[in-house]
Amino acid sequence: MLSAGRAVRAFSSAAPKLPNLINGEFVQSTTNKWIEVRNPATNEVVSLVPESTPEEMEAAAEGCADAFKTWKDVPVQSRVRIMHKLADLVKRDTDILAAIITEEQGKTLPDAKGDVFRGLEVVEHCASVPTLMMGETLGNVATNLDTYSYNQPLGVTCGITPFNFPAMIPLWMFPLAISCGNTSLMKPSERVPGAAMHLAKLAIEAGVPPGVLNVIHGAHDAVNFCCDHPAIKAISFVGGNLAGEHIFARGTANGKRVQSNMGAKNHGVIMPDADRETVIQAMLAAAFGAAGQRCMALSTAVFVGDEAASMADEIAERASKLKLGPGNSADTDIGPLISPAARDRANELIGSAEAEGARIVLDGRNPSVPGFEEGNWVGPTLITDVETHHSCYTEEIFGPALVCLKVDTLDEAIALTNANPYGNGCAIFTKSGAAARKFQHEIDVGQVGVNVPIPVPLPMFSFTGSRASIRGDLNFYGKRGVQFFTQIKTITAKWDDDEMSAAPEAAGSFGAMPTLGQKK
Repeated sequence: MLSAGRAVRAFSSAAPKLPNLINGEFVQSTTNKWIEVRNPATNEVVSLVPESTPEEMEAAAEGCADAFKTWKDVPVQSRVRIMHKLADLVKRDTDILAAIITEEQGKTLPDAKGDVFRGLEVVEHCASVPTLMMGETLGNVATNLDTYSYNQPLGVTCGITPFNFPAMIPLWMFPLAISCGNTSLMKPSERVPGAAMHLAKLAIEAGVPPGVLNVIHGAHDAVNFCCDHPAIKAISFVGGNLAGEHIFARGTANGKRVQSNMGAKNHGVIMPDADRETVIQAMLAAAFGAAGQRCMALSTAVFVGDEAASMADEIAERASKLKLGPGNSADTDIGPLISPAARDRANELIGSAEAEGARIVLDGRNPSVPGFEEGNWVGPTLITDVETHHSCYTEEIFGPALVCLKVDTLDEAIALTNANPYGNGCAIFTKSGAAARKFQHEIDVGQVGVNVPIPVPLPMFSFTGSRASIRGDLNFYGKRGVQFFTQIKTITAKWDDDEMSAAPEAAGSFGAMPTLGQKK
């Protein structure tokens, strides 16, 4: 559910109310429905986000459509220069953005700054858009006949973003969309809207014209509006499977392009020859970092043989020393989960492991965090003797939990990973080049790490999750992202010289399709 754990009701409150952005103006909503944005470390209300009214959403979409009429004709190099300015402003305000993320989402400040930085890299890569948008030409395909193509913007595009990366994911979406000549209607997560709103302010400061970037707020009604509005030509979504499948089905049924990045169950295959310290450090960071709330978290360890499996106890021992606390505390290793509902779901799945026959080596349920008793806390958790039918394996816990399975061979590890429906990311830890090559060649997962726990590609590539982790055939950012935000137009042109113009019969039979042996 997009608004799980959040109250939606009519009331007055002293908490600040976030506005919509419509045609260059930050406009307070006239709605009587507001969603509480809470600090997950304390569950105190920090702001209120509106359920934008139908009229406000319509004004935002139509504003984007009107702005597209002129924005599409702005030279691409001029559009990109605005992105250069935006990148500078994001760098300038990284600390501000990180503080907003920590307050609303719970990440530690270093992790929040990483969230901003990985989005910033995509903004910087927008400098490559002029090259990536270039078309193709083939001259003289027939007498005086040339064919060439170029890439045009689509029109109004839409971005629907998740709670776990409040800066990175919006920066995956609107900068590339508008660099390609589109306009962008953003719908930030109603749980963590502050960072997206600050980015919108920076976009205006950078020179994005009114209507080129508009922002609306809400939950289900706002999502359905984006799926249905005829002016919107494409939707980018990152989030859970339930919402992602709905958006893809409803959006495509309405003739829109949709790229929908969804759930994951990422496997780390650990070979007996892997460097022990490398594995332990990698699993601590990839399984428990960001409280496990990232789609590329390495949440599943597949140990090959008893020697590899012996690392589980040491991972648990090291993990037990990680400190829970608010993200703005310098000594915090793991922050809170986003909501009480997320905490309760993680606890339920951890409990199911024991009930179904697995062994909880490190139990993070119901930890004590002095001074922050009302926070959404789940401590680092490690579960062994897991089987592929256990709920803790089949479901995405989305918390700081590592589930551990054991197999006898690399072939079994590959088969186990490939049998899982998700294909977002995976990794192998080994000193053997032959084992690594076999793994990367045979594994059916879109993003593969070799001794790298979270193999998220840099923006000159694309985020290439596969199978049930994505709906749509064009991935985020990089070359494939530009392809998503553009459409190809192909022109076949014939220009006769003066001699040909004086003798039109030389051009052949009028209206006839060329055939073998026919003079062209």
